[in-house]
Amino acid sequence: MAKSVLLICFLVLVFAFAAADNSPLQDFCVAEAGSSVLVNGQACKDPETVQANNFSFSGLHLPGNKSNPVGSKVTPVTVAQLPGLNTLGISMARIDIALWGINPPHTHPRASEILLVLEGTLEVGFITSNPDNRLISKILQKGDVFVFPQGLIHYQRNTGYGNAVAIAGLGSENPGVITIANVVFGSMPDISADILAKAFKVDKTVVSQLQSKF
Repeated sequence: MAKSVLLICFLVLVFAFAAADNSPLQDFCVAEAGSSVLVNGQACKDPETVQANNFSFSGLHLPGNKSNPVGSKVTPVTVAQLPGLNTLGISMARIDIALWGINPPHTHPRASEILLVLEGTLEVGFITSNPDNRLISKILQKGDVFVFPQGLIHYQRNTGYGNAVAIAGLGSENPGVITIANVVFGSMPDISADILAKAFKVDKTVVSQLQSKF
């Protein structure tokens, strides 16, 4: 009986590892725009039609437009902008933040993030999961690097004397972004005000007010 259990466990592990294909099985898999094929990632273009521009993106030298309520602009370079990233498990972004602007609390469900400050001063932080909910934060200067673990809520705020610029590297070609306030108060359709009032321990009128802003 014990041998049978061990054999079953061994087979489960073998199949689990066989199904977890973490590395590309070809030189590249340039994403094919408009493909109706649904895969974990995007369908591959015919390698014979691939060109150098499939692996290139231009524009990160340009400042992002920060004239919005939060005072920041994220310019992503994921597989949606750079098809050659497909299956490679990496992406990046430029983050521009005006003085006292913020990159609001958000998560990346599929990626950890490493942030390099190019200009200015940034307060950065992330919150650990339940039950501790501990805020781990730091003030970063030009040249400093900070890491945000995958899936944890994190933010950046410009606390310097002018504009701040940072470059982020992410461990997925499609890291995803869940901006907390947007998804909670701006879902379509709305989450019931009763639910949010109880969750945030506020009156339903406050919830309705917040939902109207998103």
